[in-house]
Amino acid sequence: MNLTSERIALLAERLRLPDLPAELPLLAEQAAEKSWSFAEFAEALLTHSAEAADRRAEATLQRLASFPYRKSLADFDFGFQPSVSEKQLRELAGGAYLERHENVLLLGPPGVGKSHLAVALGLEACRSRHRVRFTTAARMIASLAEAREASSYSRRLLSFTRPSLLIVDEVGFLPLEASQAALLFEVVSRRYERGSIILTSNKSFAEWAEVFSGDAVIATAILDRLLHHSHVISIRGESYRLREKRKAGVVALKGG
Repeated sequence: MNLTSERIALLAERLRLPDLPAELPLLAEQAAEKSWSFAEFAEALLTHSAEAADRRAEATLQRLASFPYRKSLADFDFGFQPSVSEKQLRELAGGAYLERHENVLLLGPPGVGKSHLAVALGLEACRSRHRVRFTTAARMIASLAEAREASSYSRRLLSFTRPSLLIVDEVGFLPLEASQAALLFEVVSRRYERGSIILTSNKSFAEWAEVFSGDAVIATAILDRLLHHSHVISIRGESYRLREKRKAGVVALKGG
């Protein structure tokens, strides 16, 4: 490495542009071939550096979000689930709902793709440099209950209320006791009109009182805050898992 290259590498490090030294030779070659002006060369160099920074930030945010897997909207079979509007999901992927602190509620029976869509929207939020947190309802409530016992509740609560987007998966799969419902209510209440929630549930809104051990009051209070600024997507299609079983020649028994 010559002295000029060494100085460029040091300056790139100071400016936190680690990809710049590797990109420079190729861009310089393109500039010579296309007779770029100094301004055009500078623009190309800065564009490449900015795109590399975006990729690094996106990767970091995805890692911190704790997604269970990474599936995009492109991976979702809209043809198999005609009740889901691809246009609506593409619009949500643009992220305007995050700026307006709106919620997205995905309802439907198990296996229809609710979690897939929640993750896909979360990945798009990371791409736009929004901080995201993914959790199941059971895991979040258990974490908050544990923190309360350990006198670290406030700090743990912040981990669920601070991100731009909180994804709460599987609400309704297990009934919640009064103390557990109160923890969910506090998260929803703290985020109300301050941050977006994507929530998936296998229960219709009419069944939410059952989820909260018959407590219609707290069910209504939670729904009131979730629905005030929201996009509700009800999926009425067949389970993807059942489709795959049929493809494999496995016949599901009724009630199984």
